[in-house]
Amino acid sequence: MDAVTDLSPLLSAVARGDRHALRAIYERQSVRLFGVANAILRDRDAAADALQDAFLKIARRADQFDPARGSAESWLAAIVRYAALDMARARGREIPTDDPGLGDTPVEADALDRIAAQSEGVRLRECLSSLEERNRRGIVLAFVHGLSHAQIAAQLELPLGTVKAWIRRGLLRLRECLA
Repeated sequence: MDAVTDLSPLLSAVARGDRHALRAIYERQSVRLFGVANAILRDRDAAADALQDAFLKIARRADQFDPARGSAESWLAAIVRYAALDMARARGREIPTDDPGLGDTPVEADALDRIAAQSEGVRLRECLSSLEERNRRGIVLAFVHGLSHAQIAAQLELPLGTVKAWIRRGLLRLRECLA
């Protein structure tokens, strides 16, 4: 892993109390990590809460990161995953009510549905539907659910290179369609 993408030095700085390093990690990883939380919770507000909780844990536990045990990206994803799972378990014990004053609201539509409601979104939806299923599925898993190429390959039980190629070809076709 090169120095541009390696987050280990930033985590070390966070462990020493460097708030700028925590911000840098957030700026680089928040979109991907939000996708991890959202894939588990299927609720954008809850996923945002889980991500915030996870970053508080990251700030407190950065000194526990050990690069010998795995990548920083995996460590961050695990913290977010556990925060989202904890929230999902807690939500499962809640008793839903119809009283709007108590804060129970319907789960909002997924990201693509919200984008599709906008004028540009209609075109995006059309272009996505014109892609082959494998290309479309890879793009949705990566950009809506926030999965890494490796996670997509594992989920689809395909070689990593195949998944990367499908997503790349799909993005090129999507760019042509949207142009």
